[in-house]
Amino acid sequence: MDGRPLFDATTLLERLPDGVAVIDAGGRFVQANPAARALCGDADLVGADSPFPAGTADGVVGWGAGREFAYQMRELTGRERLVVFRDVTESRRHQRRLAAIASAAGRVGGDPSLGSVLDALAREVLEADALASVQIMTVNAAGARFQVMGSAGFGPAANFFDLLLDCAEAGAELRMIDAFTSRLPVVVPGRYAAVMADPAWEPLREHMRHPEWDWFASVPLLVRGEPVGILNAFYAPGQEINGTALDFLLAMADQAAMAVHYAAMLDREREVARREERQRLARDLHDSVVQHVFSMGMQAESLGMTSGRGAKVDSAYVVRVAGELGQISKAVLTDLRVMVTDLHPTPSADQGLAAALFLLAESTMGRTGLEVAVTVDDPRHDLDDLESELREDAYRVIAEALHNSVKHSRGGRVTITAGLSGRGTRRLLVCEVADDGRGLDAATAGEGGFGMTTMRERAARWSGRLTVRSEPGGGTSVRLELPLPASLPAEIPALRIT
Repeated sequence: MDGRPLFDATTLLERLPDGVAVIDAGGRFVQANPAARALCGDADLVGADSPFPAGTADGVVGWGAGREFAYQMRELTGRERLVVFRDVTESRRHQRRLAAIASAAGRVGGDPSLGSVLDALAREVLEADALASVQIMTVNAAGARFQVMGSAGFGPAANFFDLLLDCAEAGAELRMIDAFTSRLPVVVPGRYAAVMADPAWEPLREHMRHPEWDWFASVPLLVRGEPVGILNAFYAPGQEINGTALDFLLAMADQAAMAVHYAAMLDREREVARREERQRLARDLHDSVVQHVFSMGMQAESLGMTSGRGAKVDSAYVVRVAGELGQISKAVLTDLRVMVTDLHPTPSADQGLAAALFLLAESTMGRTGLEVAVTVDDPRHDLDDLESELREDAYRVIAEALHNSVKHSRGGRVTITAGLSGRGTRRLLVCEVADDGRGLDAATAGEGGFGMTTMRERAARWSGRLTVRSEPGGGTSVRLELPLPASLPAEIPALRIT
């Protein structure tokens, strides 16, 4: 040993794991050690622009495709600065992922709107890993149709599912279907280039072109092992999906699945509450109002009978009053019985809309003697999978239209039809109630009373349309059209499921 250090300063800089560089007043590299060159992905940085801002503060800066450097900067001379930096991309991404998972967990029980929860969750996934785009799709109760419930990144496309279906029919592989049916994550490197080069993706190519992306992952949303949706992640160029990134997607998919499950539980609880309230109202009406009105009718009949036996009263007056009371009480009793029937929980929530309509027709015929025919065009039982509140509103409109026919038409037959129309992803629920009665004049058909107003409000709630067609002596028809949310069949024969 001659007393000299084992390494001189140059050797030490060469072997440091952290990047060390000198930058000039314009922010350009003057010198850089091997670690700095490796971190920046350039063998020769001299003269290249650095990512570091002016000044001597410490901080974090971005570099390239989503990478982040933590740096410390010190002044060397009046025109040059020394900067020491290291790659903190994964550690900071890990922190953002943890924050995103915690935020998503807090949203699940705090916001009753599934759409807003999943939209927020999609943004958190996007921002945590600096992705190009994120989609969260859910399926209906039967697991038969997809619907976009959360998205971030790609711009909106009003006919997205129509275009996606066109791609599938042209032979495009929808790898998200693989993830859904297999209940396993699907990771596809270089997916962007494959999509842009495949003619089958032509209908959606422009929509998916920007922002540019590369790798693709689709993760199923599982509730008790059953798929309720999928989370699609589109990664920015230069990003790869490693084990940590996939674990994060799985964790966020779990949060999304919990949100779907929670929303379904809330829907069931609301339905139970509505049914219990209807039962209470029906019971109260039957125990009080209906019996009182029935008693009024009996008293009126008794008064008429007394007057008819020659009691010392103005018999003509009493008979007239008795007749009027009898007619009024019978009319009120009929209306109240209809209300009691309508207030009872409909079977649409448990048995579907078709079953509810057949029971409605049966009860109406038994009560009124009117012939009521029901035709349901639903070979795939899609009506049973409609949102419960939409089903309920459609049933109430049909029930009110039928009640109007019973009360006003003076006809002998009413027909009820229901079914779905429209192509693939754009569908309408179409229901119609038509009678062979005396019809309505133009003013009444156009405006109507409280019942008609309520029917129009129920249709407007779903951006639907209610049309009344009638003419004196020609019967009346009430047509309800409700647009259903855009959706995609979960099973498409044209797809190759691998």
